[in-house]
Amino acid sequence: MTADTPETRFSISNNSSHLYQDHFSYILEYKNGTQADGFFDPELLKKSLNILVRKHYKPVAGWFQARNNGIDVVYYSDKFNDPPISTQTLDINYETLSRHVHDSNVELLVPAASSTEITFEDNDIPMIMVKVTYLESNEAVVLGISYHHSLMDGTSFWTFMANWSALCKHLYEHGDTAEFGIPHSPTFEFPDISHFHNPSKKFEHPEYILVDPDQYHTKLQPGPEKIVETILEVSVEQQHSLRQQARDIGVSFTELLCAVMWKGINGLRLDLDPEIGSGLSFYTCILNSRTRTGVSNNVCASPVINTPCERTVAEVAALEVCDIAQLVHEAIGKCTGEYLSSSFRYLHKQFIQELDNTRNSRVGKKLMCAFTCSAPVKCVIASSRTFPIYSTDFGFGTPEYVHPPYLPYDGFVRIWPTPMYDARSSNAPLHVYVSQPEHVDLSLSPLLAQFLKRNID
Repeated sequence: MTADTPETRFSISNNSSHLYQDHFSYILEYKNGTQADGFFDPELLKKSLNILVRKHYKPVAGWFQARNNGIDVVYYSDKFNDPPISTQTLDINYETLSRHVHDSNVELLVPAASSTEITFEDNDIPMIMVKVTYLESNEAVVLGISYHHSLMDGTSFWTFMANWSALCKHLYEHGDTAEFGIPHSPTFEFPDISHFHNPSKKFEHPEYILVDPDQYHTKLQPGPEKIVETILEVSVEQQHSLRQQARDIGVSFTELLCAVMWKGINGLRLDLDPEIGSGLSFYTCILNSRTRTGVSNNVCASPVINTPCERTVAEVAALEVCDIAQLVHEAIGKCTGEYLSSSFRYLHKQFIQELDNTRNSRVGKKLMCAFTCSAPVKCVIASSRTFPIYSTDFGFGTPEYVHPPYLPYDGFVRIWPTPMYDARSSNAPLHVYVSQPEHVDLSLSPLLAQFLKRNID
């Protein structure tokens, strides 16, 4: 790069984006039902992706850069870090490939990054990676996609996917002969929300925890036990019943479903080990903070906020589901603009201190998300049921199935749509992926057994 190369940079350390220094992956399965020619042509995928990032998503073709005053995303107008696309062709049938998708075989289907943690020394971290799996029979294609969570969250990612698939479909159907504007023009850098700051209010921030350097980690830790993923299915009738119950007690459907999950998991773990009754039962809901601050969903960032609620295991066991739903409702409700501004200010102040400690070779506390630390019971919930996951049409129809990020970490719960699901009408089943140690049998919980379908190792 020459000294006069135009450069754009924006910070990811003035909000919570830099906390999530890991790659998250999705697996999308497409069936070639019509035996179409040029089905997911690799050159077309590469061309459409490169056009998208170079014209509309330049930061995705940029680099992370750690500096003395924070972490930035930087990109240059004449040099691009194009997202890598790899391909493979397997001599297996469609049913076998589909089983690999449902079993979340990330080793086979998803690209792996050699590095995810942003440091002063390592700037060569891919923002997005793609692996395309073809079959010799041309029956199907699987897209395995990983993105760095410090640049995007789920909202940003699925907006990106909607734009990529629309552009690829346009090129497939019309070639380069017509101009095309992407459906959702992105903006970058989470806007300043300091106008929400209220110096007269002081907030505690239990969503973060300070630890000694030897306890600090940027990636989730799987722990000593094997974690298995259980898929629960909430039927249309069960959704309608939960919605009515939620209206009766003045909470949302999601808040009530979170309460069911928390109490069910808590009860199972207490039954397995009665000695943990006085220990911590830690609930967290992972929220998109854009809606709380009036910021457009087209902002490409990862400013999620974690809303924790703590009780002892025995206390949660003694509460009714409706009472737990009120706790969840209160935890989510406190995330006002004022709270978020305070949270980001606290986070940024601590991060600048950590950078100063590193620069001056000092030992000091480091900050992590509280839900990454161990507890006798954890229930960490992320809901993706409103994302346009099954609308990504690259020119050959929408996906048969999309697997959420496989997270083999104790206590993770993901609320996930099925192919025909519409969040506004609850017209199809809803899936809930629950990660627990292998010895925890969800069928032993009356609350959870009603939704139980099948297990995935």
